Order: sequence, then structure tokens, then C-alpha cells
Amino acid sequence: MPLRLTPIREVNHPQLVSILHASISCEWTIRSDRAQNTRSEALNLIRNRKGPLPHVVAVVGEPLPSRIAALAMGTGDLDCIYHFALAELQEAISEIDNQDQMDLLRTMIEGRR
Repeated sequence: MPLRLTPIREVNHPQLVSILHASISCEWTIRSDRAQNTRSEALNLIRNRKGPLPHVVAVVGEPLPSRIAALAMGTGDLDCIYHFALAELQEAISEIDNQDQMDLLRTMIEGRR
């Protein structure tokens, strides 16, 4: 699946977009008791920055959309969440026919979270 959702490709986002440096938090999975660590890192960066605010994102491999939503549907500290295997996650959820998880994932994708 080509990168059809990323806002930095001109074909996906025709208006001019300035590229800022990014703060990237990489999480293979998101433990429920540590989900807020990524958000805390972002808040620290925001409070202590000098100059323009960088793009604050998380890259995850979490297999449960409900845990991804704990970051993506939060207070706006993170600009967005990138799942490194989004197509495979969609396929896996479709195969197990879990409509709640699929609806949650679709909401995050359509909301560009």
C-alpha cells in the first residue's frame, strides 16, 4: 500500500506544507500502564522548546486499536500516530471480524490521527 495517508506527499495534500523537524516516539507495543509516557514526552518537548513547535508523532506496531486510541484520541499533544503495518492491521482485524475494533481504527484513520 503506497503512502496514501501521509500529509507530506503533495499528491495527498496539494496545498504547500512546511516541513518542520519532528519528535518521534517509537513504540513497538503500548502497555496499558505506560500509554501516557509518549504523551508526557510530547508535553515536555512542547514546554521546553526553543523556536517553532516540531511535528510530534508516535510510530507504533500495536496490534490493538483500543490501545492506539489511548494516544490518538487524546488531548492533542501528539499530532498523529503512524502504524508501521497499517494495512496488515486492517486485514487482521477484518479477518477476526471484530466490528468494534474496526470502527475504532476507521475513526482514527478517517480523522487523520
